[in-house]
Parts: sequence; structure tokens; C-alpha cells
Amino acid sequence: MKIGVFTVLFQDLPFEQMLDVVKAHGLDAVELGTGNYPGPAHCDPDILLEDEAKLQAFQKALADRGLIISALSCHGNPLHPDKGFATQSHETWRKTVLLAERLGVDCINVFSGCPGDSEDAKYPNWVTCTWPPEYARLLEWQWNTQLIPYWRREAVFAQQHGVRHIAFEMHPGFMVYNPETLLRLREAVGPEIGANFDPSHLLWQGIDPVEAIRHLARHEALFHFHAKDVYLDPANVRVNGVLDTKPYANVPERSWTFRSVGYGMPEERWRAIVSTLRTVGYDGVLSIEHEDPLASPGEGFRKAVELLQRVIFREPMPRMWWA
Repeated sequence: MKIGVFTVLFQDLPFEQMLDVVKAHGLDAVELGTGNYPGPAHCDPDILLEDEAKLQAFQKALADRGLIISALSCHGNPLHPDKGFATQSHETWRKTVLLAERLGVDCINVFSGCPGDSEDAKYPNWVTCTWPPEYARLLEWQWNTQLIPYWRREAVFAQQHGVRHIAFEMHPGFMVYNPETLLRLREAVGPEIGANFDPSHLLWQGIDPVEAIRHLARHEALFHFHAKDVYLDPANVRVNGVLDTKPYANVPERSWTFRSVGYGMPEERWRAIVSTLRTVGYDGVLSIEHEDPLASPGEGFRKAVELLQRVIFREPMPRMWWA
């Protein structure tokens, strides 16, 4: 296994300085934002696709440090009812595919997107219940006329340019938010659809990440992994449940809060997650994502690295010499 980092937390550092920090901490990989929500601070397709010299310098900087790219990430909402927003998300996705082809990267991390409630909507509408019955009708309209047709087209585009893995981060607020919705889309579109598995978005929904990893692996739908944690405040959950729209900064009142690795789940649970990943055959990158309001980017990153270095397996699985 390898450890990497989603470099958005270092967006204020120049590209090569960021790589030096990553290398100094003993990491193996970087996950690079190319626009939309993550921004393109370290990997701008508009620059790298237009200037061969800059593309070669970009690749050399990675190679000189022995670092690989685990994925390009362009999380956006190409189904947004605001046509301008949707178009920008879509164009960034397509440029990211073209850049991935040039870089030899076969995995792109995305959100599925979420449409509105009609062609005339202004804002996305995420359906969370099946009654009253108009919600069920809306959900089927979103799936059958928006989500599935869009990703069927884009899966073909990705195939044409060598991108074999479209890795959906299962994120509430978007159509794909849990293993069931991910696999429904995979069944409708094809094997190019899989997961960028981020346990933090699943835990607060009540999903066991170990069981979810096993379930997705049985469908060969585990493409990439985000190392991010979440803390559930038991007192607030007992009063208000887990659905929470308060600002992330309001930590004392929230039911859950994103945390650095090890500050939500105990280290023992991270050992179980890593062991399960190895059991199901995932030997890729654990990409650290930092969104902890209680830790600076640097300190939260260092804490995550320290824990992951203790729990991952670096060497190949052994021959069972004892059996």
C-alpha cells in the first residue's frame, strides 16, 4: 500500500515546494485538483494542455521526487440546474480526462452531481425520503433523465481517452451518496463507475466502512481511497440525530465534524479498515484529505501521516509458510 495526500490543503504553496513537503514526510503519491470545488492550484488543465514544455516540467518534478499521481480530482456538479455552473463543471471534467490521458493517469475522482426538481429549477434538490409521493417521482426523474444519461455519455468519452476508473465520492447532497446508489449507477452505466471511498461521509450516515468496503469490492467497484475521519458527538446525536445543517465551524453544537485521521475513529478501527482493504485486494493509495476545523493543515496532515505509517502494510503479502 501507499500513502498520498490530496494536495488542496497545500494550495498556498507553489507546486514544487508542495512536492518537497510531501516527499519530506515519506509519502508516495499526490492527488491533484484540476478545478471545480478543489480548484486547480497545482494542476491547471488550461495551462498543462496548452504548453508542452510546462507539461514536461510538471512530470519531471514528480519523477525527480519519486512521486506518482494517484488520481486527478475535479469534484463539481455537472447536473446543476444553473446551466452556467453545470457547463463549467462539465468542461473541467472533460479537460481533466484529456489531461489524464496525457499524464497516463487512469483514475479521476468526481461527484455524481445533483439536478434540481425540474428543467426550470434554480437549485439542486437532494431527495432523502420517498414520501410524500412527489419525492419518489422526482427521484426517478432525476435518475432516468439526468444522472444516468449524462454518465453514460461521459463514460464513453473517458474510455476513448484511456480513463478506466471514474471514482465517485459518495457524498450526501449528490445523487450517489452510499454504496447502493453507487452500484445502481454502475449497473446502469458500466464498469467504469466505482468508488473513491471516503469513510468520513459514510460514518455519519450510520454506514460501517469495513462492511461497505467488502460490499463494493465484491462488485469490483473500489477504485481509490480517501483517508479522512469524522467525529460523531454522541450527546448532539442523541438530541438531534445525524442530519445537520449548522456551519462546520460550529463544532460544539454539531452532530458530526470532520477530523484528522485518528481523531474520529480510534487507531484500532483504522487498522481494521487497512486490513480489510488488503483482504479484498486493494493495494493502492490512501490519500489524506484534511478538513479538520480543530487542526491546522500542517498539523492535521502530520498527525494523519503518523497514524497511517503505523497501520499500513508496505511489504507484499506473505506465502503462508505455516499452513
